[in-house]
Amino acid sequence: MIELLDLCKSFGRGSSRKIVADNVSMAFPKGRSIALMGRNGAGKSTLLRMIAGTMDPDSGQITKTGTVSWPVGFAGSFHGDLTGSQNVRFLARSYGIDTEALQDFVEDFAELGFHYRLPFKTYSSGMKSRLAFGVSMGIAFDTYLIDEVTSVGDAAFREKSSAFLLDRLQTSGAIVVSHGLGMLRRLCDCAAILENGQLTFYDDLEEAIEIHQNRLLNREAAVHSS
Repeated sequence: MIELLDLCKSFGRGSSRKIVADNVSMAFPKGRSIALMGRNGAGKSTLLRMIAGTMDPDSGQITKTGTVSWPVGFAGSFHGDLTGSQNVRFLARSYGIDTEALQDFVEDFAELGFHYRLPFKTYSSGMKSRLAFGVSMGIAFDTYLIDEVTSVGDAAFREKSSAFLLDRLQTSGAIVVSHGLGMLRRLCDCAAILENGQLTFYDDLEEAIEIHQNRLLNREAAVHSS
């Protein structure tokens, strides 16, 4: 389970201050796949990074039971001078995973060919995301943090990624950020909406989607009328 207690996070000062979390307290239910929704700029990716531990809150606490992934597809933990293969070996040792098994899985899954044994800093952004996604799927986490990751690669790779992710979620929970409602409906069974620094949980995914869409429409209408 992941629990937020009096979580605060903001950027900037004065009138330009952007509030991501304003004394947010909420427990994400264990084993559920939760769609994290909100308008562009609400801070969804920032919240994921705080849960992952790659960004600190201003105040408050995040407690986690079980293993939680880094944001799936996030390549920031890879060393540029190491090859893809060497990076995978390092992560396998860090997480106590069988090194050769993870190596074989990622090499097959990421479809990088000879680039797998070239320095990571030579990779394109898509190749970096493929490697990161492959490593994420090669490690069985209790909760996956997912941020628009299945948009990586061609149609065949996206289909393979979605299928494998769905299989993982049969036994794991997830917090999913995506602009694609189809993806959210495939992966999630409940939702949380981040709005003006407040996070509200909805056990009914469709109810949350309707509320989210109505807010977007109302905001758009207000912009056009001003």
